[in-house]
Amino acid sequence: MRVLAVGNMYPPHHLGGYELMWHSNVSYLRSQGHDVRVLTTDYLTPAPDRGVPEGPEVHRELRWYWRDHAWPRLSLRERWRLERHNLRVLERHLDELRPSVIAWWAMGGMSMSLIEACRRRGIPAIGIVHDDWLLYGPKEDQWQSATCHLGPLRTVVEIVSRVPSRLEFDDALSWLLVSRVILSRAQAGGWRLRRHGIAHSGIDTALFRPHPAQPWGGRLLCVGRLDPRKGIHTAIEAMSELPDMKLTVVGSGDDAYVETLINMTERTGTASRVSFERRDRRRLPETYAAADAVLFPVNWDEPFGLVPLEAMAVGRPVVASGTGGSGEYLRDGENCLLYGPPEDASALANAVNRLATDAALRDRLREGGEVTAPRLSETSFNRQVEAAMEKVDA
Repeated sequence: MRVLAVGNMYPPHHLGGYELMWHSNVSYLRSQGHDVRVLTTDYLTPAPDRGVPEGPEVHRELRWYWRDHAWPRLSLRERWRLERHNLRVLERHLDELRPSVIAWWAMGGMSMSLIEACRRRGIPAIGIVHDDWLLYGPKEDQWQSATCHLGPLRTVVEIVSRVPSRLEFDDALSWLLVSRVILSRAQAGGWRLRRHGIAHSGIDTALFRPHPAQPWGGRLLCVGRLDPRKGIHTAIEAMSELPDMKLTVVGSGDDAYVETLINMTERTGTASRVSFERRDRRRLPETYAAADAVLFPVNWDEPFGLVPLEAMAVGRPVVASGTGGSGEYLRDGENCLLYGPPEDASALANAVNRLATDAALRDRLREGGEVTAPRLSETSFNRQVEAAMEKVDA
């Protein structure tokens, strides 16, 4: 197959698991002999992930409505120029590659007209949906938001602007969604998604391998993007009730939130026991292995969540809120400890204390996690995506 893979961020310039799964899929497809070209935005993160090589055939030419964790409002003329630029870039790559399949990855903040333009060309396509871009994408696409209320005038606007303003690609694509949580939200938002399947994200089992068990030392770990929805503040609050333990927070993200977290450690007197660090992806297995337990205190219905799986694969017990897509594989007392409600720091602290005082429980959770993790691998996910592509290409 000749595959054009399109999305808003591509490693090493990325924010998290969605982009890493895209990168993994591109590498897998190429290893299977497929010709894959990546088309993404010109976004460059200040701290690229050096543990994930970019690879060949990555074209950073598209423009994005999102900038620096914000959505700057553009004039109507600026929106039209952005849309026309993106369409010209897309058309050039379509003419050069002549793809047999288009894979639409994270399209939040992108020109949704690109998907519609390819539908009108009749090019087979799949949509791989790992967040709620089907819901917020059309709203943050400032061209669509400016034209969606024009009624019959939208046709006139399309002719004059040469930019699609009527999106009709719902039934034209085959959709793969990361969890039932994402599927239900998309359907509740009005998407029919008649051709769809669930393809859970997975972990790199060659990178995240079992490590030996170790005596409890009170070393706790949080990993991931630093965002209020990740609930790191709940973990820090819980540290006030865990005086003999230390917490390492590994990740980057919202600078304002990071400052809030640092101030919180000073206010709660836990600053000497809470550290903030950054690690490239290659060092994450040893980071997990150095911990006695991994905390996953997300406080929203997150699409999925790879951190618990990575921890399980390394052989470290997980304490999690169980909200969102991760609840589709987390089993309380079998492969993790669940606590709740998500913002209840005392409940989190109580769960950690249970682990600290019960070696048999820790062993049971490790064993359960080491069974769960291999079932949700990158390879399994990539094979599902490949099969979906081959089906629409048939």
